[in-house]
Amino acid sequence: MSEGANILLVDDEPGMLRYIRTLLEVDEHKVRTASTGEEAVEHVEKGLSPDLVLLDLLMPGIDGLQTLEKLRRLKPGLKVVMLSCVNDTRKVVQAMRLGAVDYLTKPFQKAELDAVIGQCINATGKGESYAGEVEELCDDVFFVAASPAMKKIRAQAALVANVEIPVLLLGESGTGKEVLARLIHKLSPRAHRTFLKVNCAAVPGDLLESELFGYEAGAFTGATHAKPGKFELCNKGTILLDEIGEMPALLQAKLLHVLQDQTFSRLGSRTMVKVDVRILAATNIDIPEALANKRLREDLYYRLNAFTMSLPPLRERKEEIPILLKHFMSRMSESYARAPLPLSGPLMEACLRHSWPGNLRELSNFIKRYLVLGDETLAAAELQPRPDGGGGQHADSRAATAGAESRGGLKSLSRTAKDEAEAEAISRALEETNWNRKQAALLLKISYKALLYKIRQYGIAQSRSTHRLSAGA
Repeated sequence: MSEGANILLVDDEPGMLRYIRTLLEVDEHKVRTASTGEEAVEHVEKGLSPDLVLLDLLMPGIDGLQTLEKLRRLKPGLKVVMLSCVNDTRKVVQAMRLGAVDYLTKPFQKAELDAVIGQCINATGKGESYAGEVEELCDDVFFVAASPAMKKIRAQAALVANVEIPVLLLGESGTGKEVLARLIHKLSPRAHRTFLKVNCAAVPGDLLESELFGYEAGAFTGATHAKPGKFELCNKGTILLDEIGEMPALLQAKLLHVLQDQTFSRLGSRTMVKVDVRILAATNIDIPEALANKRLREDLYYRLNAFTMSLPPLRERKEEIPILLKHFMSRMSESYARAPLPLSGPLMEACLRHSWPGNLRELSNFIKRYLVLGDETLAAAELQPRPDGGGGQHADSRAATAGAESRGGLKSLSRTAKDEAEAEAISRALEETNWNRKQAALLLKISYKALLYKIRQYGIAQSRSTHRLSAGA
């Protein structure tokens, strides 16, 4: 809990102003008050630089949203928490978009106020929210916010978690969209309810509808008994629709209906089912291109886009790399019953220089290989830059073999042989299916996302009839 923070308190009700000021001064915060938005703006214009602003939403003159906008224009990094006696979803979303970091509904208890201040201000009373600690969500799932971008996302997640609106999560593959979805669920009033993830790309289109909405007995050949879908199983909880851009257009229309009134019918049924489900959606597709090509319905996009959160790639938040490396090492050494391996200075520097095109997934796999092989030299060599500027997770097959032979490393030779065999099998499956990646994934008995990752990992190109291992992931 922060002590001695400078807080600007803005509220037009004298009684509420005195009450909140008392709560703050008990913890030795230095409080400046203002009874109007204009007065608050004037304070900041004259040089006041508070660590936090507690701002009432409904005030005469310029209201809280207008005041927030003016304050953020004067000081873009200013942390503002909105206060209101009305839980207005539309205004909360507007406040988030204008840069508010949290929201409190009056009347609130001191513990609620303390929690918000504790999240917004670190132990020094200054600086960014969240110092970068690992936040456990569930088994083997954790969230780290050490960079300014991820601290902002953590603050947004805390705010949007309490507002019952759909959230669209954007970002490259492997950036942690599912982790962010689980964080939103954990911070929401639905935290004690079910969280389910459905990978829309991993399930064939003709099966996805029954997977989501269930079916009645006799709905299709083999349907011997009724089965509820994910939406029914997730009633009162949160559902994450991963790779939403891969959902067939007809199914997108049905999903739109669910978003509008939370009702649907099972396959083979005329009865409507009513559910209460919080919907989160994630994708790594180019949204404008998907809309232009009709791959993603425009009306569905705008329905999902009540609030959008974009996760930056790992190369843009390198402050998190040391934390992630240590945490993955600790977790995996425990899983494999091995002693944790050291992350030396040179190895850490190589990790910080690497661009991590596979993001968190690539970093996790890197630690896994290092732990299993136990060779720091080999681990560092994987990260060496290529002539084209990329990182070298997998060298060209001949170079890798030659390097392994020169070191006399049987482990490296076996790893290279495994990579070659895996890439060859993927290339054959792609050729046999005429580069239909979903069919190839089914043929290989791996997920669609895993296949996409491996195609990029091994540099397999459609124009080639044979594979060639690339030097980068």
